[in-house]
Amino acid sequence: MNNIQKKPLSELGYNFIETTLPKGKDEYYLRNEQWSRKDQYRKLTAYEVEALVRNDNTSDDWNIIFVSDEFNPQLVQHCHFFGMVRIGKLEPYYLEFHNLRMPVGLYNSTICACDFGDNVVVHNVNYLSHYILGNEVIVANVNEMATTDYAKFGNGIVKEGENENGRIWMELCNENGGRSVMPFDGMLPGDAYLWTRYRDDDALQQQFKNFTEKQFDKRRGYYGMVGDRTVIKNCKMIKDVTIGTDAYLKGANKLKNLTINSSADASSQIGEGCEMVNGVVGYGCRVFYGVKAVRFVMASHSQLKYGARLINSYLGNNATISCCEVLNSLIFPAHEQHHNNSFLCAALIMGQSNMAAGATIGSNHNSRGADGEIIAGRGFWPGLCVSLKHNSKFATFTLISKGNYMSELNIPIPFSLVVNDEHDNRLKIIPGYWFLHNMYAIARNSWKYVDRDKRTDKVQLIEYDYLAPDSVEEMFHALAIMETATGKAWYALPENTPKKELTEKDLRKKGKELLLHHQEEVSRLHILATGFENSSREVQLLKVHRAYPVFREMIVLYGIKNILAANKPSFLALQAVAKTAKRGEWLNIGGQLMKADTVTLLKSKIKKNKISSWPQLHAAYEEIGSGYAADKLQHAIAALLDIKEVSLKDLTPALLAEWMNETTRTMEWITIQIKRSREKDYKNPFRRLAYESEKEMNAVVGSLENNSFIHQTITDLESYKEKVHQIIGEWEL
Repeated sequence: MNNIQKKPLSELGYNFIETTLPKGKDEYYLRNEQWSRKDQYRKLTAYEVEALVRNDNTSDDWNIIFVSDEFNPQLVQHCHFFGMVRIGKLEPYYLEFHNLRMPVGLYNSTICACDFGDNVVVHNVNYLSHYILGNEVIVANVNEMATTDYAKFGNGIVKEGENENGRIWMELCNENGGRSVMPFDGMLPGDAYLWTRYRDDDALQQQFKNFTEKQFDKRRGYYGMVGDRTVIKNCKMIKDVTIGTDAYLKGANKLKNLTINSSADASSQIGEGCEMVNGVVGYGCRVFYGVKAVRFVMASHSQLKYGARLINSYLGNNATISCCEVLNSLIFPAHEQHHNNSFLCAALIMGQSNMAAGATIGSNHNSRGADGEIIAGRGFWPGLCVSLKHNSKFATFTLISKGNYMSELNIPIPFSLVVNDEHDNRLKIIPGYWFLHNMYAIARNSWKYVDRDKRTDKVQLIEYDYLAPDSVEEMFHALAIMETATGKAWYALPENTPKKELTEKDLRKKGKELLLHHQEEVSRLHILATGFENSSREVQLLKVHRAYPVFREMIVLYGIKNILAANKPSFLALQAVAKTAKRGEWLNIGGQLMKADTVTLLKSKIKKNKISSWPQLHAAYEEIGSGYAADKLQHAIAALLDIKEVSLKDLTPALLAEWMNETTRTMEWITIQIKRSREKDYKNPFRRLAYESEKEMNAVVGSLENNSFIHQTITDLESYKEKVHQIIGEWEL
């Protein structure tokens, strides 16, 4: 039976706070703290009351209707007021937004205990309760817009007198809730990542809970806020939602328990048919056309469109999800997913990622509970109709070919193409596929993500370059894998059977020798890897003889590019940096790369309460980001010396100049590869089938000769050569 209560009409608009009020406070004390203009209002005059009554307005007590000096009672018609209401300036104007023109004033609405700024438009709001509206706000054709005294506005807290069971948790990365976090306004991707990891560290986990608890006031009685110039029209239900300035809400079905951040330079929009419950919408977000979002955080400038479902998930900055379904996932910045039949579940996706149509990532559970996970480094790209199984892990920039992958995967080689060869019943890996076959895409993506980073508050320094400490460390690991696998394949030949039992060191040594000096011989070997798939079938590495030297060249290029970026360093200055340079593990903390040692120190500071709040942790991100270029330079020099197998004492200006000149040839090769990989699209006869002529194709897709990115790479190549020449000249070799 529905519990419908009958109460005296005289109580409507009063007794908002249901718990005991602090001594000496009335039910409006928090409302008055929120509304800085509370002292700018006066009581109605007898004339104004008479005019309001004549215009078919009612109030249970005209003595608690307060107005500004420039209040015009003729602009309030057919409204019913309950409780204390404060109304700002009303002038005979109309407000226009996107061809919607409505007169200033309050019309045909029921209003309970609300405050209004200057020249607001409130039309046909069936029930507007306990809200504070800023200046020039438009609210039209809304069924219900109300705030409860226990409103948390999407934050994972509990208010005074509430039961802990009512707390909202966001179950990221795992469906069983074992990595749950409390969502909060201002949550960065790094916050979500650190909180979901290290679950065995109770002290760290408790600190994150403490940070969230103390960031928000637990007192009951806060009103919903609508910032200046926000437009809300044709919405059905808005409950416990606070909204920033310049937002645009149109045709939403249900918005409940939300913070919608918005500002003049990063306005957020929510469109037709959307239903969003228990979450946070970041600055500059777009949500349109039947979206369903429950227990979520959208970081700034992210988008949900065309019926997308985002449930128990964090969506990083500058990411777009359209049509599909995403559950229990933590997604770092710059993610793209546009297809109605793609599905992402229980996954950690580390950004710069793209999900193709039919991709089903994480639906195949292979345990007795829904507790599996997918971990994918940045640049993750599962192709058409890829189905992956928990638990699986992928290195940076892994491309997965169409197929149903029936076993768990662990792909440690970056920039790889993964192929499920059902005909031969074999898993095949092509290391360095992006470099060998699609340089255009990987180079353009790095440029594109930087260009599309619309964040106005860049607290975390996000790395978009495909050559960065994380991917370079993985390349070093991949070189070792290729060396061992090649040596093992060579010794597996009958004519090369070893006379003694070989160690991994022996295998690596032989494999390295072959890969450096006998690449034709390597090309004929049947090279197998182990530990890549949880199955008994073979895992074959293809084109190792081509990938191996490219990885080495890319590591050298990474080292030299960072040296060149260090503001024209002298050789002595580089030597000083190199003295402390060392390689080591790097972690992707929400798109921001940090040394593992830095993260360990960060966690220690959190546990010791030296970092005692989310704002302090965000300040630490910025501090770490400010030192990133120096840390990266040290890592780059260490990587360069390691790949060249040269000690610091043997490094000379002449040797470094030789390596710089070597990278100009690598850059030339990259520039050629960028054009060549794009050129394939123009020379493919099947690509040309849709066009009557080359002229028509160029009109539709643009001509190769006019490709702005290719022109940019040619310009960058010349600049690179010039910089190398300039620095070598300054060293006076």
